[in-house]
Amino acid sequence: MTTVLPTRAPSDAAPDAPRAIGGGQAGADRVFDLAMRATGTTVLLITGGIGLFLALQAVPTLRHYGLSFFTETQWEPDADVVGIGSVLVGTFSVAAVALVVAFPLALATALFISEYAPARLRGPLISMVDLMAAVPSIIYGLWGFFLLQPHASSVARWMHQHLGFLPFFEVKADPGAAIWEQSRYTASAFIAGLAVAMMVIPMACAIMRQVFSQAPLGEREAAYALGATRWGMIRSVVLPFGRGGIIGGTMLGLGRALGETIAVLLIISPAFVLKPRVLEIGTNTVSALIAGRFGEASGGQLQALLTAGFVLFVITLLINTAAAVVVSRSRSGAGTDA
Repeated sequence: MTTVLPTRAPSDAAPDAPRAIGGGQAGADRVFDLAMRATGTTVLLITGGIGLFLALQAVPTLRHYGLSFFTETQWEPDADVVGIGSVLVGTFSVAAVALVVAFPLALATALFISEYAPARLRGPLISMVDLMAAVPSIIYGLWGFFLLQPHASSVARWMHQHLGFLPFFEVKADPGAAIWEQSRYTASAFIAGLAVAMMVIPMACAIMRQVFSQAPLGEREAAYALGATRWGMIRSVVLPFGRGGIIGGTMLGLGRALGETIAVLLIISPAFVLKPRVLEIGTNTVSALIAGRFGEASGGQLQALLTAGFVLFVITLLINTAAAVVVSRSRSGAGTDA
């Protein structure tokens, strides 16, 4: 027995083709499009203008000091000895402490809000995290100086006693100073990093939470269908999907930590010493150096401070750009069809 399938009669009609959509826009749409283009262009021009201004101001200083500007640890404009070697180390020390503390807290908070928190609790938690990001940095600085420092110094002493064999947790002794034993654990990169960590957590948490919430529902249900627990689903679906957001949020937090000024300036005891010991009193950062010396600076010192600002501008710009690239190239940044 043979089956004859019906065939469609040939037609002289033109084959199907994508329909062209007219490029014309209504008046309101055209105004909105132009306004958005103008806004984006303005932001780029302002950023470029700031970078160009700082670069032009940095040229005389870099010509005069050369590479020694990046390696010299002392800051003595009267003796024509100026460099940011020690403050660069202090900047990255404070930022490293902040990230070590902020990363696990931000990740755990983002996972709890997106995966574990009840629906009626999720909204208030998100608002609370966003409110933390809106708190002025000077408030964190005052909190760090008056409340955090007395308690954190005890933690620093304990870390020195038990982990002092590691170079980062070593604290030098000074028997000649009567108050050294009481003060050597205060005003350090460790305490400043803890305060900055509280400022980094909301930013990193918000980015991670948004990425986790975009994990494909189909993959979540497939993991449950295969017998996975909630943590198993998070480990096999949410975390791999949100890897780009985790890295990007952490790098954006690093950019924030490197540029923080007021909170660090209120806590640290400024010192131009090249040391990796984060528990010991005395450190400095690029932003704190600029804020602390700008009011009395003039002539060559002013240009040197602007050069330090240019270096910090380039570092943070590169870090934020890299974070944006990482997020955009991840599954969460590119979107998914699942």
